[in-house]
Amino acid sequence: MNNFTKTSIAEEARVELHDRLALTGAEISVNALPAGASVPFVHAHKQNEEIYGILGGEGVAVIDGERVSLKAGDWLKIAPAAKRQFFASDRAELRYLCIQVKENSLEGFTMTDAVVY
Repeated sequence: MNNFTKTSIAEEARVELHDRLALTGAEISVNALPAGASVPFVHAHKQNEEIYGILGGEGVAVIDGERVSLKAGDWLKIAPAAKRQFFASDRAELRYLCIQVKENSLEGFTMTDAVVY
């Protein structure tokens, strides 16, 4: 039995890694919105915060009615109850990573959770 799972992602518009990697503590998706496109719905969560990493392009997130400009290199954390929707700019696609985890569930991180051999 391996202690790891590996997958490869093609040029898909959206890939959820939960099933592909058998994730048990987070949901991660890789997303690409073509220029001028948007996520077709506004959404919030019951208990999961989302962390967005902008991998390429540019766009806007509308969070609780506030417009937040996005460009490659930006990172954004959104609380579960916030209503959100994402839009690619008219000039460029928007490529981003979304990490979804239960709010306040982190008990250890980096060196506090590591075992050094």
